[in-house]
Amino acid sequence: MTRASLLYTPEGRLRAPFRIGAFLLAAVVGVAAAQAIAYPLASVVARVAGARMSAQAWLTALGLLLAHWLVLRVVEQTPAEPRGAHADSRGWRYVGLHRPAARPPVLLFGTALGALAIALPIGALLLAGWLRVEPAPAGSSWDTAWRVTVLLAPAALAEELAFRGYVFAVLRESAGTAAALVTTSLLFGLIHFTNPGADLRALAVVALAGLFLGAVLIVTGSLYAAWLAHLAWNWMLAVGFHTAVSGLPLPQPDYRTVDAGPDWATGGVWGPEGGVGAALGMGAAMLFLRAWAARRRRDPITNIARPAGRGEPLG
Repeated sequence: MTRASLLYTPEGRLRAPFRIGAFLLAAVVGVAAAQAIAYPLASVVARVAGARMSAQAWLTALGLLLAHWLVLRVVEQTPAEPRGAHADSRGWRYVGLHRPAARPPVLLFGTALGALAIALPIGALLLAGWLRVEPAPAGSSWDTAWRVTVLLAPAALAEELAFRGYVFAVLRESAGTAAALVTTSLLFGLIHFTNPGADLRALAVVALAGLFLGAVLIVTGSLYAAWLAHLAWNWMLAVGFHTAVSGLPLPQPDYRTVDAGPDWATGGVWGPEGGVGAALGMGAAMLFLRAWAARRRRDPITNIARPAGRGEPLG
């Protein structure tokens, strides 16, 4: 085996570990560039919004988008490909960020699924008396809603770009869908271990959330849909029910939803997304995704890369 064969596939493409390494390097460069160029504007927006850390979250998301652009333009382009092939199979379509992935029905589908997957379990816990809504110090729920949204939107986008963007596509192509889902979901859970109230149960549910969001990406072929499902989930927790999000307390004017039942069901200090109720909600959503895709006889890998080396060309 030659040195070149260790680095490149027979098609002339970098092997998966090096492609992922290139993306990580591009992410560092992209975030640094975003901070250098866009920080003053982002700081103004954050100050007006009154949302702490929102500037950094937007800059991180922008930097990761720049990293995707760099690797898709440089790493994924090979001399052996005919002109135009790169734009079709190795451009934004490869990571589910192409134009058809942003169609309104796809975006609405992801948003509704993310919202219902957590709202229905919380509603059931409220009916059971294991969660309770109680008054909170007076404030403006509407003002808080848009400020929190400014904070949540880029944070969810950055996490989707990091875990279900280019890295997910490369793992899926090289090792298969199951390996990509399990690997990225476990990492997604582990990055939350420093959050307040994190324990094995909460991290396991976060890892399950990674599987759920990965399923949204796979079935819809849209990273936008996965992002909006992620955002809708967090938004329902923070804005709709005024609870903690992944253990992080957010402003809760006028009312709040408090724990009144066993932590294994309600999530305890982590918030409702750390309990069995949330796990059941995501499980039901994934079953729905499976049935929906089968009913429409859709190829669940439409619009993003099929695993290579398994008798299927890139889609």
